[in-house]
Amino acid sequence: MDALPPPMEQWLEILRSQRRYSHHTLAAYRRDLLLLGTATQNMPLERLAEGHIRHAVARLHSAGQHPRSLARILSAWRGFYSWWAPQAGLPANPVAGVRAPKAGRPLPKALSVDQAQSLLDRSGLPPPETAVQWRDQAMFEVLYSSGLRLAELVSLDIHHFQGADYTSQSWLDLEAEEAIVLGKGRKQRGVPLGRKAVEAIEQWLQRRPELARSPEPDADSRAALFLGVRGARIAPRIVQKQLAELAKRAGLPVHVHPHSLRHSFASHLLQSAQDLRAVQELLGHANISTTQIYTRLDFQHLAQVYDKAHPRATRKTDKS
Repeated sequence: MDALPPPMEQWLEILRSQRRYSHHTLAAYRRDLLLLGTATQNMPLERLAEGHIRHAVARLHSAGQHPRSLARILSAWRGFYSWWAPQAGLPANPVAGVRAPKAGRPLPKALSVDQAQSLLDRSGLPPPETAVQWRDQAMFEVLYSSGLRLAELVSLDIHHFQGADYTSQSWLDLEAEEAIVLGKGRKQRGVPLGRKAVEAIEQWLQRRPELARSPEPDADSRAALFLGVRGARIAPRIVQKQLAELAKRAGLPVHVHPHSLRHSFASHLLQSAQDLRAVQELLGHANISTTQIYTRLDFQHLAQVYDKAHPRATRKTDKS
């Protein structure tokens, strides 16, 4: 086991004996503390200042440490100095003001327009026939048509219910061709339902009694738009499973999650409308910076079009 400077060994022993940290946690702290010596070329602990810590983080980052790992490493260093700096008479904790670099935000995984159409048109598959197939078709059309979160989809009621034992939080207004949903932060918003989504819902509602088999359903089951095979409101994991299976049967080369359809809704709408504020409202984002990530997806699409179409986008390979 690699040795640490005595103050660090003493701190780890306090964490073990007094704070009852687990062996796994202590081993992780030891690895992180060893990195401090490596990244500062074993400079004496009492001489380290904030600038040294910042350089150490930069070295670790350039060596491939992920921002999340760096945040954990800094936490270990900060915790040690919080304990040791007062004992050593240091003027301040040199790690206190240092933060890890921000992790790059991953791009949402959106389907192409052709992939979305192929999925919802059930490419190579017969049209929906059973109650379950029409339920699934309606769910997936709504996800893509309105950009709902999975939790918002399963919370939908057939229409607005108000009673002593139950009050709707999210519901359909088929006459107005919209859904009213309660999103994050308990903020309510209205979203439009496309023609294909309305048609699929109408087909599903005709078959919904086939799944509403419970002789005395509770108020939630009576109100729920989408039901599982046992007659209760459908569970999110069933939506995930059914969508993944349909995508596989339709021959899509990627795994499709309900959130993929929300991402696809946003990026395809931006490609056509170029109205970021409108997409923000439809998605229910509190901050437009959350919506702006979809502009990166849109730029990817535009860049691909440019590469294919612009006569001087790529260099010619022949030298004649």
